[in-house]
Amino acid sequence: MPDEDLEALVAPLPAPEAIAAPALAASQAERPASAAQAQSAASASASDPEIAPPSHDAARLFARTEPDASADAEREAARVQAEAGAAEQAEKERLRAEEEARARLEAQRVEAERQEAERQAAQAAAEQALALQRAQAQREAAEREAAARAAEERAAREREEAEREAAERAAAERAAAERAAAQARAEAERLAAEKLAAQQREAQEREAQRRQEEEEEERREAIKRAIGRQLDAESARRTPAEVDTRPVSSALRRARLWGRSDPNLELALYAEAWARRIQMNTPPETLREIAARPHKPPLVTVAVRSDGSVESVTFVVGSGVPEVDEAVRRIVQALTPFPPFAPALARELDVVEIRRTWQFDSAVRLY
Repeated sequence: MPDEDLEALVAPLPAPEAIAAPALAASQAERPASAAQAQSAASASASDPEIAPPSHDAARLFARTEPDASADAEREAARVQAEAGAAEQAEKERLRAEEEARARLEAQRVEAERQEAERQAAQAAAEQALALQRAQAQREAAEREAAARAAEERAAREREEAEREAAERAAAERAAAERAAAQARAEAERLAAEKLAAQQREAQEREAQRRQEEEEEERREAIKRAIGRQLDAESARRTPAEVDTRPVSSALRRARLWGRSDPNLELALYAEAWARRIQMNTPPETLREIAARPHKPPLVTVAVRSDGSVESVTFVVGSGVPEVDEAVRRIVQALTPFPPFAPALARELDVVEIRRTWQFDSAVRLY
């Protein structure tokens, strides 16, 4: 029910005294008027002999009028009292209706407040549940991120450990390879020394015979040696890194060593010393750079003069990679000049051509 209807329902009714007061005042006003009329009539009759009734008639009329007026007054009072009681009862009914309306309004207000409180509680519960869900989602996201970071860190540690182990293995393999290479070189040098010692004994026997031949050819070769010394002097004045562009003279005494052994012991010893100089002095970074490039082992002929200068570097078989071929040239030029010939070898030769196959791994190997 709307609040306007309830307010109209409980509108205050007039008080019972307000209803009964006019009626009581009217009855009280009528009694004096009747008495006054009766008294006025009696006076008029007494003063007017023509119309005045006999005295006993007037008295009787007055006597009759007095009780009637009293009865009328009593009846009026009873009526007024009844009306007052009815008004009082109506007032009580109005007050009760008003109280009931107020009670209904209060109950409706309480119910509305209860419903509003329930709505607010439900809204607060929904907001709290949403906040809990959001917090749960954030916590789960944080846990996932933490798990992902932990996995990445674990993977990084595993990669670092794997790289460290690989580096250690590679270092161990390089060390083993270098030890094996050193052992192989030592064994090769020992075998070469033994072989050279045997060859040296044979060479000493041949040397006696060769001396006689050299004395006979000394005059004939004097001019050739003079030319060779002039060329050697010019080569000595150049820096080791210069590329020799002089034409090869056919007048020079030359020897070619295509392997590691030769009947001429001095020549074989010089070629081995020349190879060891290259194997032991090539920078490791150059080795790694060349070994990292796929190539085939080049076959190279290096012509060395008696003073240790390089006459030419010729590729019989290239590596197939220009950078590798150029690196071989740089290695030879960087180590120039090589040791000069031994006196006995210098008396015989002006140029020695040494042909070897170059192989690159953990070291330079000349076969």
